[in-house]
Amino acid sequence: MTDNVRLRRFSADAPDAQGYQINRLHGKFPNQPFRSLPQPTGKPPYHVNLEEILPAQAVQDMIAARKMVFHTAGDTGGVKSPADQQLVIDHMENDFQVADPLERPAFFYHLGDVVYYYGEEDQYYSQFYEPNAHYSAPIFAIPGNHDGDLIDTSVPSLQAFVTNFCAREAQIAPSSGDAPRDTMTQPNVYWTLNTPFATFIGLYTNVPEGGALDATQINWFHNELTQAPTDKALIVAMHHPIFSADKHHSGSQYMEGILDDAMQATGRIPQLVLTAHVHNYQRFSRQYNNKLITYLVVGGGGYWNLHHMLDSIKNPPTPIDLPFPLPDRSDVSLNMFCDDRHGYLKMSITPDSIAGEYYTVPRPQESWSAPASLLDQFSISLT
Repeated sequence: MTDNVRLRRFSADAPDAQGYQINRLHGKFPNQPFRSLPQPTGKPPYHVNLEEILPAQAVQDMIAARKMVFHTAGDTGGVKSPADQQLVIDHMENDFQVADPLERPAFFYHLGDVVYYYGEEDQYYSQFYEPNAHYSAPIFAIPGNHDGDLIDTSVPSLQAFVTNFCAREAQIAPSSGDAPRDTMTQPNVYWTLNTPFATFIGLYTNVPEGGALDATQINWFHNELTQAPTDKALIVAMHHPIFSADKHHSGSQYMEGILDDAMQATGRIPQLVLTAHVHNYQRFSRQYNNKLITYLVVGGGGYWNLHHMLDSIKNPPTPIDLPFPLPDRSDVSLNMFCDDRHGYLKMSITPDSIAGEYYTVPRPQESWSAPASLLDQFSISLT
């Protein structure tokens, strides 16, 4: 399946009142304040090397094969309908059944909103440890807005996230119950993952709608872009999306400004931007300074309520083909979307390319034994 195949059709004529707006400036609301960040648990510049987490032989085999496979998705917390989350995880687990161990995912990179609605410690067993009890690879994460939000202001923001993902040493967490999974040892709530074929710079975009970063994190981000190796893929991950053509959230002009300022200041342009927050799947491509950047929204990871696309895209009066150049953004095209199924992304990185496959899973009322369905397939050249 490629962008040249006619996958879904919609119109560029007569947009509805919502138009084609794919990002906007979000208002500030007192119930979504900026929350102070917890103290880092590791030393700056907050790096994790994959060989510190995986067995040394596994990393050496990956390097010899010149290929790394991983999962990514966000918004997994199954707070109201655990079946949606479990269906996604069960089908991700099926990817470990392939005969070739080098085709099995090395890790799951979570894009935030692990636990709804206020990042409570007592929700980690039901929304994280129990559903992932049989997922056989490490799970890295950046926090989402719900992980950092508070209903009990006597508890510091992100306290439970730090306990479970930023422990000073790996150990069984009190909330893990009978699930055999250790805590992760990420050094901060924003941090960089170094792997043989890609650098993942993970931002924490806080609680306010549209995201918010303080000066310390912005300066760190610029430095991480500057210092990132030039002979590997460069991936930026954040919870709030820069582009989204959905009805509920939309993308964030603020986060676009954060990234554009950093790219202009450092001269480094990521090949891929991973986001979530919007509960569906969308893939955009953007031409920036004669470079192609792929922006993904992978927020259909299990939260029960999926977010629908704009009417002007979902129900057009006159169809046209994807990829669709957005009329209000000549530099951005919408390549694919899915807003009626949960799903996850399986990605492969080599020295030459980043390849992605987005799979949708059955709904709970359908057969659980039905296989995941390949919806989207794309490749990003690194040469």
